[in-house]
Amino acid sequence: LGWKFYDADDYHSPENKKKMSEGIPLNDEDRIPWLCELHDILRREDLSRQDVVLACSALKKMYRRVLASGASAMESNQPEQPGENAALKILFAHLDGPRDIIAARLEKRKGHFLPPELLESQFDTLEPPSAPENFITVSLEKSLPEIVLEIENAIFQG
Repeated sequence: LGWKFYDADDYHSPENKKKMSEGIPLNDEDRIPWLCELHDILRREDLSRQDVVLACSALKKMYRRVLASGASAMESNQPEQPGENAALKILFAHLDGPRDIIAARLEKRKGHFLPPELLESQFDTLEPPSAPENFITVSLEKSLPEIVLEIENAIFQG
């Protein structure tokens, strides 16, 4: 795509990384500052008219709202009003698949702070996207090139 790429894991605080490496799941209080920082990055890139891809486990609807709207998303359940702080236009690609496939991929990952034992807590936290969120669901049972193509097609179709 020629877009900038950010991996949200690179922006976790040392405390969050330590907690996860010890097998302790993050809670909302741990995640919100991280998500706000990611929103700030997305907002900065948007103001520069730079398209980006962000790989992020935005597991809850509220987390996705924070990515789009920043900290103000937690203050109100009201839709964003037009203006300079309007929500960013984000297409969320929900990668969905059986736990055994995801677990096998986690087992193969080397040098990452998230141990495979935390997978269950990720599923416990997960709130799959739903209307009116702007999202697509892509099966992890497809090949990587098929997954990428499906996401690219969704981006360019609007």
